[in-house]
Amino acid sequence: MKIRLFFILLIVFLGGCAGNSPTDGGALTISAAVSVKEAFDEIAALYKTKTGKSVSFNFGASGALQRQIETGAPVDVFASAGAQQMDELAAKNLIDADSRRDFARNTLVLITSNASSLNLDAFSDLAKPEVRKIAIGNPKTVPAGGYSEQVFDKSNLKPAVQTKLILAEDVRQVLDYVVRGETDAGVVYASDVRRAAEKVRVAATAPEDAHSPILYPIAVIKDSLQKRASQEFVDLVLSAEGQNILRKYGFAAVSR
Repeated sequence: MKIRLFFILLIVFLGGCAGNSPTDGGALTISAAVSVKEAFDEIAALYKTKTGKSVSFNFGASGALQRQIETGAPVDVFASAGAQQMDELAAKNLIDADSRRDFARNTLVLITSNASSLNLDAFSDLAKPEVRKIAIGNPKTVPAGGYSEQVFDKSNLKPAVQTKLILAEDVRQVLDYVVRGETDAGVVYASDVRRAAEKVRVAATAPEDAHSPILYPIAVIKDSLQKRASQEFVDLVLSAEGQNILRKYGFAAVSR
């Protein structure tokens, strides 16, 4: 009788532990570039409808999210706004290489506030003396900032704009600076403009050959304890439904 009771208690205990296991029913943890926030929020809602599983997001600058993963942050899926961050994680064997896919493209644009009296119609106008502050993402952690620097280099604008640059933590902060009139101009993704379309104006679009291709890669993290569920989320992002949501928020499809 005592032996039987012992095994019953053991089964109950193990069952309770299994219920608390991150591999059984826990929310997926996804670190993603802040520029995909609205699109991924909608994809996550669709994912929950399909699977019953919730998603916990950590949105931010891709470089900052990369550093968190490198230092052991418990993440299941990483979606970056640039290939470099994913490449560096791959070089350290921190992602499941077979799961990596490019899921979206974007465009780099120069914006000004609708309330601004400045007449800006090209990136070259940033050299004008009346343009005193230009917001871009910090190139060390924000892919959009890196692309911005490439445009300045290609256009020989760097000497003229270097002292005017205000470095932001991510593209959404750049957008906020411009909306509030704290900077004269800013460089963001075309998809970001949708959040404040009535408050900002697109002054110019960067030529595609002025910077590296703006591709968004996604991958399952090597140490994820929820590999199957993570791959299901990646697959949904890549599916026709996921791609339609991304297009709705201003992202372009990746040629396959």
